[in-house]
Amino acid sequence: MRKASRLFEIIQILRLARKPMTAAVMAETLEVTVRSIYRDIAALQAMRVPIEGGRGIGYIMRPGFDLPPLMFSIEEMEAIVLSLALLERTADEELKQAARRVNQKIAGAVPAPLRQAMDNKALYAWGSIAQPAGFDLAIVRRAIRDERKLMLGYRDELGRASERTIRPVALIYYSQTANIVAWCELRQAIRNFRSDRVERCTTSEDFFKGDGDRLRELWTSGWTEKTVPA
Repeated sequence: MRKASRLFEIIQILRLARKPMTAAVMAETLEVTVRSIYRDIAALQAMRVPIEGGRGIGYIMRPGFDLPPLMFSIEEMEAIVLSLALLERTADEELKQAARRVNQKIAGAVPAPLRQAMDNKALYAWGSIAQPAGFDLAIVRRAIRDERKLMLGYRDELGRASERTIRPVALIYYSQTANIVAWCELRQAIRNFRSDRVERCTTSEDFFKGDGDRLRELWTSGWTEKTVPA
């Protein structure tokens, strides 16, 4: 177990303990040596975690201490790092900028051992980067949240142009592009619209309030031809 993970687990053990916990018991639980526990306790105390006690007596956590809201295990931190890296490969510029801000906020909030997991550049997302869409995908995400209709100028795989009014319910991100899942008022069915084939995307004055969950259920249930392109 890595040191950052051990520190997190020791805090959890002491927070939940009803009586002093000896280093031997914690060492057995975490499958490390007693000496490692002593070093970790000293490190936590240096970080002003209110742990009291000593060798042969056991350790307790003073009442009132709680973990910061952004305390993660090392594996959780690695999951965040990789997720943020994957966002960098999408064509959604607003989400990419948001991912960078999230990275900065987390790095400023977590303890130094966990911050190292963000800075060591050991995890990468590889592969092609999606080409920018001809419009801002943030428009689609807002329309999904607001349950607002969109008007598309769309060209299918054969190059045929059409005008569509849609009720967007989901966005699927691929390495090459993003697909808008929506109820198409022209086809009267759920359809997938590739973002790289959208020539124009504008918001409508019309809404479909209260209908988004029902349409997503139709899509995920298989009732409609959810894999059929527009």
